[in-house]
Amino acid sequence: MALHTQLPIYKAAYRLLDVVTDIVTNMERAFKRSIGEKISVECLEITVLVFRANVAANKTPHLSELLERLQVIELMLRLGMDKKKIMRPAYAAAVELTTSIGKQCNGWKNAANNRPHRGGQGFHD
Repeated sequence: MALHTQLPIYKAAYRLLDVVTDIVTNMERAFKRSIGEKISVECLEITVLVFRANVAANKTPHLSELLERLQVIELMLRLGMDKKKIMRPAYAAAVELTTSIGKQCNGWKNAANNRPHRGGQGFHD
């Protein structure tokens, strides 16, 4: 089993966190406090969920939660762009990463569902 930090999905999640950090930094104060901070927190949670899924015997719950949080991030990013609080190029970069993470997560989830549970590192169910 690879370290979670070496997984392509983790690298994409970290890059998303990096892009979102730059986006949030450039938001006006009121929007940053109401929406920007939530986007950042959701991105952090995604990186934690990658770790949890990597070490869990049953990966599906963690990957399902990751996909749900990814949709929340996409929704808030879209709102930011629609309200002209996020520039279109920054939005496009973030959405490219959320799409990549979603595809990888779905592939990982499908693979995990098609093989028997053998256990994982640690005790995360």
